[in-house]
Amino acid sequence: MYLKKKVKGKPIKEKRKVSTKFAGILALISIVGFIEIILTSFFEISITEYSAFLWLTIMGAGLVLASKPKSLYETSKKKFDEGSFSRLTTFVLGLIAIVSAVLSLPFINITHPILFASMGIISIISIIFIVVQTWFIKH
Repeated sequence: MYLKKKVKGKPIKEKRKVSTKFAGILALISIVGFIEIILTSFFEISITEYSAFLWLTIMGAGLVLASKPKSLYETSKKKFDEGSFSRLTTFVLGLIAIVSAVLSLPFINITHPILFASMGIISIISIIFIVVQTWFIKH
């Protein structure tokens, strides 16, 4: 999406700074949490075993989408700069989130401190993304 600004009477297009893909992913995570609360409260159906899988998968997909892997691959062939490095870090975190999601499934049931640490790190990073994109980046 582009925002229109006027400079000397002529409209110019400016890129939006907030990642709409990532905001959509965060909205999906909120919906999963809300559905979990509704199912537990009203219908006494517990999906807590699968909730970690759901939010980690959604968050991992969001991080991978936000890193723009195709563009990252093309950039890696030409030159690798600071922006590419931050997108590569985002991509790796997304992959770690997806792997953690698969390992947290109840039938695999790997309970290891490294898995819990990666879940915590991904949670902290998502909170930082929310704060930065909500309050610090101009809309």
